[in-house]
Amino acid sequence: MSAAEGPLVIGVDTSTQSTKALVVDASTGRVVASGQAPHTVSTGAGRESDPRQWWDALREALHQCGDAAHEAAAVSIGGQQHGLVTLDAQGDPVRPALLWNDVRSAPQARRLIDELGGPKAWAERTGTVPGPSITVTKWAWLAENEPDAVRATAAVRLPHDYLTERLTGEATTDRGDASGTGWWASGSEAYDEEVLAHIGLDPALLPRVVRPGEVAGTVHARDELPFSRGTLVAAGTGDNAAAALGLGLRPGTAVLSLGTSGTVYAVSTRRPADPTGTVAGFADARGDWLPLACTLNCTLAVDRVAALLGLDREAVEPGAGVTLLPYMDGERTPDLPHASGLLHGLRHDTTGGQLLQAAYDGAVHSLLGALDLVLDADADRSAPLLLIGGGARGTAWQQTVRRLSGRPVQVPDARELVALGAAAQAAGLLTGEDPAAVARRWGTAHGPVLDAVERDEETLARIAGVLSDAAPLLERESNRN
Repeated sequence: MSAAEGPLVIGVDTSTQSTKALVVDASTGRVVASGQAPHTVSTGAGRESDPRQWWDALREALHQCGDAAHEAAAVSIGGQQHGLVTLDAQGDPVRPALLWNDVRSAPQARRLIDELGGPKAWAERTGTVPGPSITVTKWAWLAENEPDAVRATAAVRLPHDYLTERLTGEATTDRGDASGTGWWASGSEAYDEEVLAHIGLDPALLPRVVRPGEVAGTVHARDELPFSRGTLVAAGTGDNAAAALGLGLRPGTAVLSLGTSGTVYAVSTRRPADPTGTVAGFADARGDWLPLACTLNCTLAVDRVAALLGLDREAVEPGAGVTLLPYMDGERTPDLPHASGLLHGLRHDTTGGQLLQAAYDGAVHSLLGALDLVLDADADRSAPLLLIGGGARGTAWQQTVRRLSGRPVQVPDARELVALGAAAQAAGLLTGEDPAAVARRWGTAHGPVLDAVERDEETLARIAGVLSDAAPLLERESNRN
């Protein structure tokens, strides 16, 4: 390892599938060491993971970083949002965590909306109309289906909270991740006592919300981890807020993130409240807001279609007339938790490559449908879209976003933006800087810009028409076991 110009910091991304750790030079943004270890997620009706896997993966990823991790002065955790982690009095998981993409709580989501004033009231209260991804609905599902687990629960955490607490011994969270629970009021920036009372969740079970720039604690689990005494721990945040930090995002710039889920978001100085439920009014990790729309089906769904066809994921072919809505796991945007994939317009001369392109089109259509709702009215809609995530470097993804958006696309050179955003947050503890300014100093958003092409209005209209006509099928609950 060559000498660093400044202190070293560690940024962690604990995502759905794996945990990644980067050791970063706080002065230059140079990654000096990295590590990664996988998680497993259950299949079937639910999506669950044992939180202890995340801790084991963090330990492995940090040990892969070698001596550089021991030299780090601060660390921060960015994590998958919304997951419900229930701990007993000894701090051990009561049951596997219910993850963000577990949609079994759709009935509870509908009931909670009705019981507490309807969509507009929820949007004004929490910034978000709860769908099955939101944590409050998962607690309601657990109370209804596993009351013994609820009775055994002595602490409720989000995924990044769980790891931060194991680092520090302190129960903390941050405003960005707390805003995705459904029990944090975005107006008062405090836990909502009425919502908590309604779902029977004692606020004493929840972590303290750490302010932006505040130290969450110091590492106390040194025997298990390669940290030195006194290593500072930042508040951490949810993965999308961490990626926004990692890009140094300014208000008005739109981001399309192509990962296990697909998200579109932008930083705003205005507190969002969308009564349609399309846009979640999340807080960011700095003190502003991060209006966001999310699809459940993105890269994994398209890759699954490619696998079914026996094609490489880039083997797309142009062709009009076929529409594929890749709602393999239900869908969040649009709000169709019970939907399955739908294919329309199949002909004898339809090729496998055309079917694959239709899957890309269906996924991108869902994201672009929310783009105007995410952006403030005064945002520049001709500016490049920032394309990030696992799919961002795929030619088929890039060309599909260009064709269906009609806008230029910029692909940042920096990878692992969630971990880089967490590292910028850790660096901010040491320097007193705004973490987004740290990332801008590091140049994380720099990358090639692909020029705009004419927007494919015909394909957009065709997909919208199929989606509208198929609504009764897509809203029908599956009887699949």
